[in-house]
Amino acid sequence: MCARLSRRAALVGAAALALGGLAGPAAAADAYPGKPIRLIVPFAAGGPTDIMGRVVGRLLQDALKQTVVVENRPGAGGNLGTDAVLKSPPDGYTLGLSAISSLAIAPGLYPKLPYDVARDVAPITLVGIAKGAIVAHPSVPFSDLKGLIAYAKANPGKLSYASPGIGTSSHLASEYLQSRVGIDLQHIPYKGTSAAAQDLLAGTVPLSFESSLTTAAPNVASGRLKAIAITAHGRSKLLPNVPTVEEQGVADFDVPTWFGLIGPAGLPREIVQQLNRVVTEGLKSPEVTERFAQIGAEPLPSTPERFAAYLRDEGQRWARVIQAANIKPE
Repeated sequence: MCARLSRRAALVGAAALALGGLAGPAAAADAYPGKPIRLIVPFAAGGPTDIMGRVVGRLLQDALKQTVVVENRPGAGGNLGTDAVLKSPPDGYTLGLSAISSLAIAPGLYPKLPYDVARDVAPITLVGIAKGAIVAHPSVPFSDLKGLIAYAKANPGKLSYASPGIGTSSHLASEYLQSRVGIDLQHIPYKGTSAAAQDLLAGTVPLSFESSLTTAAPNVASGRLKAIAITAHGRSKLLPNVPTVEEQGVADFDVPTWFGLIGPAGLPREIVQQLNRVVTEGLKSPEVTERFAQIGAEPLPSTPERFAAYLRDEGQRWARVIQAANIKPE
């Protein structure tokens, strides 16, 4: 009798294990999240990426009823933190708020990047965009894009512009414009935004392609800088009277700085969908729109599929710009 019961118990146990194995991924997704989530922001605290990351972290925490710890891991233009996300287990407990620099520019710039975006990234959703602008010192003899182009063509290679460094989105925005309108600007790379901004305000360098308007907009309002054009689709709420590059004659010119929520490849689809649903719904709230507007950004929720296509298209676009301009990393 005892032997029969033991055999029966063993058979029931084996069946349960088999069923559990079949339902493993779904069961894991149903139980998610069962512990705190780490959200890596691959830039220092206080900047636009960090602010967006903390907004996303709050959305996840409130909706999932689980602690979300935002971890700043800056370095190499966002590549170090992004690599840490992509090397983590694909269980949904390590996510990243990454940006154009490490997801679209770096693959075409660095021949030995430690990750492959197409292979290693699980796209969850686009989060937002920040519109930039071409700004100039008040001493320049032009006030719009037409004047800039005419001056640059009359003085090839003599009009210089500052950027935070080689291969930054500011640098590539300039190279993209130069290729579109046939001008030759002199690039002055700095080590970071602060030094570049100081020399622009001092008139040491006359021009800059700003990837974010949070610091430039107040200087334009005070007259310390001129705003020449917005470098993305649609005007910026921070500088509503400044026309876009497109409005000034260069068709289909759209170079925003964008940000997206990612995980490592292999992240279960159920978890991707759950995270996407939570964040995209949260990004529609007036509170999030207002918070983003304070840093010159706009929410841009998307499906995982749309984000994946955007990653592919942006990677191809910037790889062409980098190759055409023969840009080499520092």
